[in-house]
Amino acid sequence: MAFRNTFIALIGALALLAAACGGNSGPDIPLATAGADDLLFERGTALLQDGDWRNAREHFLQIRDNYPQSPLRAATRLGIGDTLIAEGTIEAYISALSEFRDFLAQYPTSDRAAYAQYRLGMVYFLQMRRPERDQADTRNAMTEFELFLERYPNSPLRPEVESHLREARDRLSESYLVVARYYLRRNWYPGAIDRLEQILKEDPGFRGRDAVYFHLADSFQNSDREEDALEMFERLMEEFPQSEFIEDATESLAELRRSAQAGER
Repeated sequence: MAFRNTFIALIGALALLAAACGGNSGPDIPLATAGADDLLFERGTALLQDGDWRNAREHFLQIRDNYPQSPLRAATRLGIGDTLIAEGTIEAYISALSEFRDFLAQYPTSDRAAYAQYRLGMVYFLQMRRPERDQADTRNAMTEFELFLERYPNSPLRPEVESHLREARDRLSESYLVVARYYLRRNWYPGAIDRLEQILKEDPGFRGRDAVYFHLADSFQNSDREEDALEMFERLMEEFPQSEFIEDATESLAELRRSAQAGER
């Protein structure tokens, strides 16, 4: 009997906790209220801005599911997608992709289409992994951001998209650099050279080019390709005079020049 009473008390406590946490989660606006869709959207937007994505989504879903003629339905789809991004779980990200893709399919000429495309890229961007891990989400983010720039070149969101695209490209190039360094640790210079040259070919704006120049020059030097090594060391010193690799590059460059002068005698 004591166990039964304890169990009932526990269930009651859990019920009270659930009520305290979620009792006010649903919208309290009657469906028949004049302008209910406007009120729901206004409150949902305010809740989302306050970080209460769960309650915000409930308000947006009310509009989507109960007001098929509302002019706010398109914006509501974006609001739902934004709450899913704010939730930040794998399942939520998958649902967000669906919301934004559906929006672009249903409202391709909407003045919010650029925003939907941007947020579609952000779903992948927010899931990018460290350089040493799989870069599928990084590549997907790049694809969506590049599509944004192609379709909406004059959008006010362009600078933000370009910034995120640059970060995604850097992440992918960093992943190639991780592989190149792995090869270097094992003195397999052909493999390192292939990866490093791939970075320069595919991402000439990589912000970590000084590391690429240095490791590429070192690989060339160890592969008896002195002229190529000289070129890379010189590029490093010209473009990145404050690089952490400058001291080592200066010593290697001096050694190569002495070797070249000795060979000319």
